[in-house]
Amino acid sequence: MGVFIDQDKQIFHLQTVSTSYVFQVLTSGHLAHLYYGKKLRTGDLSWLLVRKERASFSPNPVPEDRTISFDTLPQEFPVYGSSDFRHPLLQCRLSNGSTVTEFRYRTHRVEQGKPGLTGLPATYVEEEHEAQTLIVELEDKTSGLLIELQYTAFEQYDVITRSMVIVNESKESVELLRALSASVDFPHADYEWLQLSGAWSRERDIVRRPLASGMQSVESRRGSSSHQQNPFAALLSPGSDEDQGEVFGFSLVYSGSFVAQAEVDQFRTTRFSIGINPFEFGWTLESGQSFQTPEVVMVYSAEGLGGMSRKYHNLYRERLARGKYRDAERPILVNNWEATYFQFNADKIEDIAKAGQDLGIELFVLDDGWFGHRDSDNSSLGDWVVDKNKLPNGLEDLVSRVTNQGMRFGLWFEPEMVSPDSDLYRNHPDWCLHVPDRRRTEARQQLVLDFSRQDVQDEMVQMISKILESAPITYVKWDMNRNMTEIGSALLPPERQQETAHRYMLGLYDVMERITSSFPDILFESCSGGGGRFDPGMLYYMPQTWTSDNTDAVARLRIQYGTSLVYPISSMGSHISDVPNHQVGRMTPLEMRGHVAMSGNFGYELDLTKFTDEEKEVVKQQISLYKEIRGLVQFGNFHRLLSPFEGNETAWMFVSPDGSEAAIFYFRVLSEANAPLNRLKLKGLDLDADYRLHGGDEIFGGDALMYAGIPVGAQPGDYHSEFFRFERI
Repeated sequence: MGVFIDQDKQIFHLQTVSTSYVFQVLTSGHLAHLYYGKKLRTGDLSWLLVRKERASFSPNPVPEDRTISFDTLPQEFPVYGSSDFRHPLLQCRLSNGSTVTEFRYRTHRVEQGKPGLTGLPATYVEEEHEAQTLIVELEDKTSGLLIELQYTAFEQYDVITRSMVIVNESKESVELLRALSASVDFPHADYEWLQLSGAWSRERDIVRRPLASGMQSVESRRGSSSHQQNPFAALLSPGSDEDQGEVFGFSLVYSGSFVAQAEVDQFRTTRFSIGINPFEFGWTLESGQSFQTPEVVMVYSAEGLGGMSRKYHNLYRERLARGKYRDAERPILVNNWEATYFQFNADKIEDIAKAGQDLGIELFVLDDGWFGHRDSDNSSLGDWVVDKNKLPNGLEDLVSRVTNQGMRFGLWFEPEMVSPDSDLYRNHPDWCLHVPDRRRTEARQQLVLDFSRQDVQDEMVQMISKILESAPITYVKWDMNRNMTEIGSALLPPERQQETAHRYMLGLYDVMERITSSFPDILFESCSGGGGRFDPGMLYYMPQTWTSDNTDAVARLRIQYGTSLVYPISSMGSHISDVPNHQVGRMTPLEMRGHVAMSGNFGYELDLTKFTDEEKEVVKQQISLYKEIRGLVQFGNFHRLLSPFEGNETAWMFVSPDGSEAAIFYFRVLSEANAPLNRLKLKGLDLDADYRLHGGDEIFGGDALMYAGIPVGAQPGDYHSEFFRFERI
């Protein structure tokens, strides 16, 4: 069981293997939050709620009980206007123009398993016994609004998810101004705040700082989850590290504009909330209609950031990603983008595919430039027909030439965009996001198609499906290369224009659902200029994401390390590219580039025909090694050992679930004269077992490998990497 209910005390206790989440219905009908943290035994926990009469500046909504003040009460469902001055979970404008609501308990029910979320991606169960779901109904009788709070306890995955449905049971329409997904009131503010921030080609840096009085937040107002901020934040006990300390992680399963925030109030308590960004959000809820908020995945760990990460990894890999490739080893690929950019023909593509087959690569991916009249990035997006100037015999011929080399074939699309210089735009200039009488701001010489429109959705599904049906395509890279401006839709009335951005996401999710379900044998990889939309919402439809357009090995240490805080390794595309690197101009050895790229879904992004004989032998060895360890890398337990955010060295390792095998990667950026001798302590091994270093006869105790460590970094030279592989005997 995951949900326990004390009927007498009206206490709801959600429980997983190591976590408890507890709240209570007060005699007034309001919900009070009691506890979130390490697992508690069931029983009377009502004493956890401390009630105290405060000064007169904290109002009392229940006159007969002055110990209740929403200004101080830890609330499960906070709203604004009736004496809680902190940020609310929900805010509505009613038909009389007021924004005051007050919700009280009506009923509850418990369901075995987990229901889906209407129109939105979400975690799921395969068997009902994997989870229990508690649905608590609240009502504001004055407005006629009903709230369904949905909590799911994944007992063995050790995760709790939250979302809510807002139902308008009145006869009047209601305008939603703010509809977040979860809010948790913590009893103190002695936490550190952690976020994942960055920019294009510098995604998901780890930013950490103490909480302070007032608001601290991360958000996107770009119409996508963004390169700049990720829809995730965590609260940490001071001094927490990879292995120790309490961590509360909050991850939003959504790909649009979001906010995650912590408010420290006058009494030094903390309210954490997360959901759709209220900035420029609005939604008219007609009588009888409902609104579903995205899901929040909440992880508590008493074993530091590493414990939090592995819980997210397991859940997202096994109960968020879906389809044929969820549990399948991902192919080693070569992408032609950095090899040719827009300048290629069928012969050049065939040459690269032939070189790839000789090296042991399994999949060739044709990137941008195969459609319309696409010789640069200033035209043809939206015209998803083959460019006969480059491919005179069509796509079918090219796919045949590649597959005849023993390679599978993949294709790049950017379905959400349109070029002003395209037949689609000339025929349908109102199909892009735009506002009347305002300029249509271009980025990368392109505009954003209005996916809030059903006709746009249907046209994209038809055009993409026609291409995918035309040849044996087994991989699709789905790109999106700009953020939203002039967010408006020609089909929505004035009072609904602020619904455009969220309706866009609902439309995009519908398109992705239709396409991915129609082509279940295709491996889909999401992309947004690399990591601009690396979020759980995308992973529901596409089990992997191009981690960053920056393929420099040194830069990727930080990018992949930060990404791993939340996202499983099986979701990260990671390729070897040419040097000098196209993004930063750095020269790094092929060995280091290989070790970094092998720490994800492995591939190459360069012209294979230009390799020297010596380089070909190195690449063959890399590919052979990755084929041996790919299951371990993509589906093993991941442990971070040394952080690139804290020093000159980085290390991480992969361990099989039963502890029988481990692969370790160590990296040093710059060499140091007369450097100290370093040892790298491993994690996740069987303490009582012995391990053999692969390829040798040396035997090491698991305890010695973890407590004493292995020597690393003795060789001189910048951009140095080492690989170790241990097998239990």
